[in-house]
Amino acid sequence: MDLGLRDRVYVVTGASRGLGRASAEALAADGAKVLITGRDERSVMDAAASIGPHAAGIAADNADPEVADRLIATARERFGSFDGILISVGGPPPGSVLGTTDEQWRSAFDSVFLGAVRLARTAAAELGPGGVVGLVLSGSVYEPIRGLTISNGLRPGLAGFAKSLADEVGPRGIRVVGLLPARIDTDRVRELDALSDDPRAARATHESRIPLRRYGTPEEFGRTAAFLLSPAASYLTGLMLPVDGGALHAF
Repeated sequence: MDLGLRDRVYVVTGASRGLGRASAEALAADGAKVLITGRDERSVMDAAASIGPHAAGIAADNADPEVADRLIATARERFGSFDGILISVGGPPPGSVLGTTDEQWRSAFDSVFLGAVRLARTAAAELGPGGVVGLVLSGSVYEPIRGLTISNGLRPGLAGFAKSLADEVGPRGIRVVGLLPARIDTDRVRELDALSDDPRAARATHESRIPLRRYGTPEEFGRTAAFLLSPAASYLTGLMLPVDGGALHAF
């Protein structure tokens, strides 16, 4: 199946590792050109070099108010056009409701919530028909995750924002989609498992609750993201797609 990605240009944030990188790799493997970002310049440049000649990297922090315009301008300068963005941000720190401070909320709001809103809003204003805005969120959009209070608070709000944006830009032929990963075998998930007294037992417990009885791979997530961002998914918008092996119990 030809996804129609050849020579299309995407910005992928948070792509020096994990889900963002896997998504950028899948897009580039199907012929798209990708501008990837991350906060650490060396990591971003190494990732871009690894992805290949269809990738370029730039150090950027989603919380920076000037980043959105700069990324789109750089994509156009480097590759000649701009067809979509995948906004992937690092997960906020774990913590309980009573143990999370105001400063942790403010910091996460700027990077996880407001940064994503600003990127999506700016991209939507610059895209033409066939353009797409994608957000990597979490299964916490539908089901709170124990110990991830900030994520439980911010991710559902971003999903509501995405649906509102989809309604507004749909008449212009622009799509907005969300991906809801759960236990994908990334550094972030391994770090969360490591918070328990027995990481192996924690992983086994999580796997036992997943119908497919295993964690997903970054490559599986990346291929799903590439499809949703591609012209092959041209009639899909305003949806939140779980990528979780069947773990989510909500419809």
